[in-house]
Amino acid sequence: MEIKMDIITERYQLSCNRIKEIVTTQEVAENYKEFFQRTANFILMVVNTCDNRSKIVGLEALRAENKALYNDILDEQYNNSYANPSYSCAQFGQEMGRLLSFLYTEIRAMIPYAFEQDFEEMVIRMELFVEIYYAFSHAESEKTLMALSEEAAIPNLEDIKDTLYWFVSDYSETSCGRRIRNLVDADCDFAVRIVMDSDLSDLRYLYHYGEYVSPDVEKMALYLNSLPEERIQLMADTYTEGYRIGFAKAHINLDKKETVDLHYMLGFERVVRAAIANFAKMGLKPTIYRCENSIFNKNVVRKRGYFGADANKQYLYDHKDDIALFLDKKLVNRNLEVLKLAYEAVKEKAAVYAGPAVIEVFGETPFTPKPKSTTCSLNAEQQKLSAELRGASADITSKYINPAERSFTIIAFPVPGIGEQFGEIFDETIRLNTLDYKTYERIQAKIIETLNKAEYVQIKGMNGNRTDFRITLYPIADPEKEAIFENCVADVNIPVGEVFTSPVLEGTNGKLHVSRVFLNELEYHNLEIDFQDGMIVDYNCTNFEDAAQNKDYIKANVLFHYDTLPIGEFAIGTNTTAYMTAKKYDIARLFPILIAEKTGPHFAVGDTCYARSEDVRVYNEDGKEVIAKENSISRLRKTNPSKAYFACHTDITIPYDELGSIVAYDRSGVAYPIIECGRFVLAGTEELNDALES
Repeated sequence: MEIKMDIITERYQLSCNRIKEIVTTQEVAENYKEFFQRTANFILMVVNTCDNRSKIVGLEALRAENKALYNDILDEQYNNSYANPSYSCAQFGQEMGRLLSFLYTEIRAMIPYAFEQDFEEMVIRMELFVEIYYAFSHAESEKTLMALSEEAAIPNLEDIKDTLYWFVSDYSETSCGRRIRNLVDADCDFAVRIVMDSDLSDLRYLYHYGEYVSPDVEKMALYLNSLPEERIQLMADTYTEGYRIGFAKAHINLDKKETVDLHYMLGFERVVRAAIANFAKMGLKPTIYRCENSIFNKNVVRKRGYFGADANKQYLYDHKDDIALFLDKKLVNRNLEVLKLAYEAVKEKAAVYAGPAVIEVFGETPFTPKPKSTTCSLNAEQQKLSAELRGASADITSKYINPAERSFTIIAFPVPGIGEQFGEIFDETIRLNTLDYKTYERIQAKIIETLNKAEYVQIKGMNGNRTDFRITLYPIADPEKEAIFENCVADVNIPVGEVFTSPVLEGTNGKLHVSRVFLNELEYHNLEIDFQDGMIVDYNCTNFEDAAQNKDYIKANVLFHYDTLPIGEFAIGTNTTAYMTAKKYDIARLFPILIAEKTGPHFAVGDTCYARSEDVRVYNEDGKEVIAKENSISRLRKTNPSKAYFACHTDITIPYDELGSIVAYDRSGVAYPIIECGRFVLAGTEELNDALES
């Protein structure tokens, strides 16, 4: 290891020296000089940050450093940044512009590695930049030597693309190994040390991560610092107890586990520190890894790990499909190979990894991306390869981290960007997260008792909602011992409030429509999805004027490039208190799926809630076993595993004020109304209307 570090240090110093020369000597074609000079200067700024971490101590100096590192993608500066594909393509043409914009974006990924002092991740990008520069410099030298025309002053486009391709292929092993170690190895404790060793009353700690720190991130930390210790402990206890209960309900032995990975946004460190102490009492050590955005691990739509503010959501969206520059069958096979190697290297630690504990946030400014012709997009063949890679990666992961032996929990809190009533909304969210478990358990048991009689459920919209959807339910043999729906209270999904099932695909037909919804931080207007025998057959929205753009938007971000997906879940949300909180503060559009799914019926496309753990026996609190855990697609795990799963699950909720009715029907055609005109009408559930009427 010491010899390897000596070699990396030597490569690092050589790269630094060469890049310093590039800043002053531009031996490339005239219209490329600015690109290489600006990029070289940016690299040296990151290097300076790495080399002088201990010398910048004042809060104002740290703020200035942070802004300098992220400045060229902030606000209007992005219009003239090489990180912007539109600007880069305007300078160099579509094909070369995309390649150099990708290169610059990958160089920007050096920032967090500078803070972690990860010289290997830094040096591979520095060497890539130098190699690309040499290609342009050589082309210019050849032109001068042979007195060629200006057009000959740039290298062959395919040569540049090949250089970038082999960078992505060759170093996928390095980056994948690092990512998997950070997931399961508690000795990778960069972020843990920040949380546990810092004076959290001193906001300078926020600038030690290397993430973008916005004023709202500072406000979040200041707000939590203002709360009494018992309030912080209540938040942490709710979070960690939900995690523990998830294992208990699934009859998984938590005592055999050693690590839990924590996900959070910067500013929540007081809660995370208290949670780490709680997990220690369960015998669990924390792993906390960064939400990365390099080509090796894109986390644009759904953040996992720890993360700062988004310096520019459009920038992230512009580069979410950069892999389209390179994706082919060889690269898919390479990625799967290195993923297996990475897990094999830490298989003992992976076996005792318990699962994630996630703190989500909501209240940030809603984002609707601007489509650009200059951004990369997957072609039809690459879409199939992307879906194949997604599914096969999940298969490999499940071999080392058994889904039947792990669990999770998710809780959500607002951030200051939600508005002037942030403090009130934060307090109300804590109340939502701690609603009485037993009350909802009792009421939801009444709903399940009725649904156990049903052959299918019909859901219809109102007030302009065009939903007309028939859900076929799993047949039940013994109502005294079996249940179709799981009674979900405050464990893995906090807050309380839903009953859910895996529908039978055959006979599940109709239209799902919602006028406005946010899914994985992206907004959709008039989202419509049509199903036939439980599979998506058509979809649309009205985000863009161009119909093809609307379909592409949904296919990329809801179907994840699959041609179709099954319905994996049908649920009835019962948390009317959360719904009225959304109405009171006008924040329904800002609620995360975690809370939104409890505020009306919801339908998930993709895998079922029990994906890869269908054979684990699950029981409701009344002792009845939940039997509806698979469908005809997931059943293929026994005969054709590669076709059984999709590694995605996206919930879509119809709010109560768009909900005309939910009616269950038994085999004799007898109707059992559960909701009519947005109100619960089933006997024993009327208490849920109190919040709606107040």
